[in-house]
Amino acid sequence: MSERRPGVPSWVARSAQTPPPASRVTPSRSPMAPSGARTPAPPQQPAGLGMDSAAVRARMVQRLASAGIKSPAVLAAMGGVERHRFVDSALVNQAYEDTSLPIGLGQTISKPSVVARMIELLLGSEIGKSGLGRVLEIGTGCGYQAAVLARVAREVYSIERLRGLHEKARSNLRPWRLANVHLIFGDGMEGYASGAPYAGIISAAGGEATPQAWCEQLAVGGRLVAPMVVAGGKQALLVIDKSSHGFTQSILEAVNFVPLKSGIA
Repeated sequence: MSERRPGVPSWVARSAQTPPPASRVTPSRSPMAPSGARTPAPPQQPAGLGMDSAAVRARMVQRLASAGIKSPAVLAAMGGVERHRFVDSALVNQAYEDTSLPIGLGQTISKPSVVARMIELLLGSEIGKSGLGRVLEIGTGCGYQAAVLARVAREVYSIERLRGLHEKARSNLRPWRLANVHLIFGDGMEGYASGAPYAGIISAAGGEATPQAWCEQLAVGGRLVAPMVVAGGKQALLVIDKSSHGFTQSILEAVNFVPLKSGIA
């Protein structure tokens, strides 16, 4: 892969290992951009939504803090990303409730509390404590979590196996021109070797085993956070830390994600 990183949204057709020539767009400032970045002014709010008030997001952040989210960086990122721009207009009034919502093709946007919890876990890794570098997201969905990650990580690679959702995420993120987010159409179970090693890997789908590619692409000192099927067929959050001596893992609270699948569709 060229040293010149692709701009956002970037397109990788079919094979995640053979990206096209990169093109970068010089952005201006945006409330969803990481500190110091220049991105454009936010797009105009769709008429009639009534969800653009910072006070609405502030109340969501207060609930997250009350529920145990402690990281100031995560709370600021959650408050800065307008979740209502990533859900269908018919569901916009539920955008800041702590609930998952359908985004089409049998997939969902995760609860704000789950997004915040998983990103906070990423920041708790050995190298994450000093700030996340490059992160790989498995399952772009509508692009919401990628937008949050963009505020706490230097660079985000997000891969989606469903073409319809990949296109939806491109459309949702395009107005913000987040130059540190790269969208990839491909098989998430294979990861994205061209961007490795990653300080953090986060998955929005749960399987019965952690793909070997993810472990190989994780940097020493990095952390992988993903839902995993455990006893009884239920899912729980799995945290894997990679050191020079190998891997350690912890199984945390129960969660409920869509199943992890291979291939593209």
